Amino acid sequence: MDAVRMPYLNRTLLLLLLLLVLLLLLGQIRTAEARKHRQRVRRWTGTEETQKHGASLPKKPPDVTKSRKTKTEHLLKVDDHDFTMRPAFGGPAIPVGVDVQVESLDSISEVDMDFTMTLYLRHYWKDERLSFSSSTNKSMTFDGRLVKKIWVPDVFFVHSKRSFIHDTTTDNIMLRVFPDGHVLYSLRVTVTAACNMDFSRFPLDSQTCSLELESYAYTDEDLMLYWKSGDESLSTDDRISLSQFLIQKFHTTSRLAFYSSTGWYNRLYINFTLRRHIFFFLLQTYFPATLMVMLSWVSFWIDRRAVPARVSLGITTVLTMSTIITGVNASMPRVSYIKAVDIYLWVSFVFVFLSVLEYAAVNYLSTVQDRRERKMRERARSQSLPCTCSISQTRTMTMLDGTYSEADTNSLAGYTEEPMVPEDEPEEKQKVPEKSEHMVVHLSMSSESAGIKKRKSLRALNIIQNTHAIDKYSRMIFPGSYIFFNLIYWSVYC
Repeated sequence: MDAVRMPYLNRTLLLLLLLLVLLLLLGQIRTAEARKHRQRVRRWTGTEETQKHGASLPKKPPDVTKSRKTKTEHLLKVDDHDFTMRPAFGGPAIPVGVDVQVESLDSISEVDMDFTMTLYLRHYWKDERLSFSSSTNKSMTFDGRLVKKIWVPDVFFVHSKRSFIHDTTTDNIMLRVFPDGHVLYSLRVTVTAACNMDFSRFPLDSQTCSLELESYAYTDEDLMLYWKSGDESLSTDDRISLSQFLIQKFHTTSRLAFYSSTGWYNRLYINFTLRRHIFFFLLQTYFPATLMVMLSWVSFWIDRRAVPARVSLGITTVLTMSTIITGVNASMPRVSYIKAVDIYLWVSFVFVFLSVLEYAAVNYLSTVQDRRERKMRERARSQSLPCTCSISQTRTMTMLDGTYSEADTNSLAGYTEEPMVPEDEPEEKQKVPEKSEHMVVHLSMSSESAGIKKRKSLRALNIIQNTHAIDKYSRMIFPGSYIFFNLIYWSVYC
């Protein structure tokens, strides 16, 4: 029996020893994990003790603002107060300071009469309900999620058409709370606001626009809105520039605004002055209009009998001026007053139109004069006058000498090439003589001895003799009047 029991007892003892070893190992593992956990907790709470070269470092005092054991709501006591009411409700007005940093001035629209601006809007106030204890007096910074749980000023943009808070990659909102309860609330906003522009001097104008900030619900008895540092509360980026305008200056103002149904409110103004660049309009509007006016004067040097040339030139300049005026007005609002560019373009249009009327007058008077001369020739033929055709004796002798002008020969058009013989003579005497000096029309016309130089001189003389007096005066009156108008225009608007 004893021999049988001995192996059984040995196996039992072996199993017990194995169990004890396993228990010891599990205990050591748990002890090591507990030690690591305590070290991790000490590291987060600032109570970890480290030893270096056998000496212990002093303990770091705990900072509740950096502790993960305390929730933000518990630290700021958000749940212990009613933040639907302003700070110091029922007491004096709470001062809210404002400063603005203009990031960019995106666009100016003359048609819509508005501007678009991107800016950083910052508010400063004190709310003792948000005060907390901190040994290091450091502030806490939060994003936009906490803004919905506390009171913030209800500032809005007066005369705003569109505005939004940037949300890429998250809402561009920052909230910084100090231990004594002071709060900094900053947000990045793009706003499109109206600007009352005066275009009476366009495009030689300067425009002053303003962005207005005001509390929507709280009157001056509950909220006092002010610029935190006066004119220094407004800062701009030196790289801000516009294609059509030169930004002259930014400045701030403030005043009270009254509403008959609600009362007085503090209103802050961001004012900026813009001066328009003139060079673009000189190239696109003024120079083309001036060239069209000068082109219309070319017709004064064209022969008055060249009807197609002068008419087509006049119509082309009139249509071009109409196109320029239409293009300028298409990019402008439909205002009820006259702009500076309208004065220049319409006066230029009048000059071009008068050049067309000038040729109409020249053509009419020329036609009347030709008709009168034709009647005189017909009357002379009906009275059986000699074939000198109302030409004086001196003029006839000049023609016979061969120094006649082409205009003189043109005035003989329609007459027969017969000799100067009275009709009552017998037919025998009416035969064409062989002597060439009795031929008036063909006298020296077909002569080849005159030469090319004489023909050119006759042609130039013909142009001078056919130039009407109105064209001569127009060559001086039109340019002189237009230059005088330009002197007055640029001296007034520049």
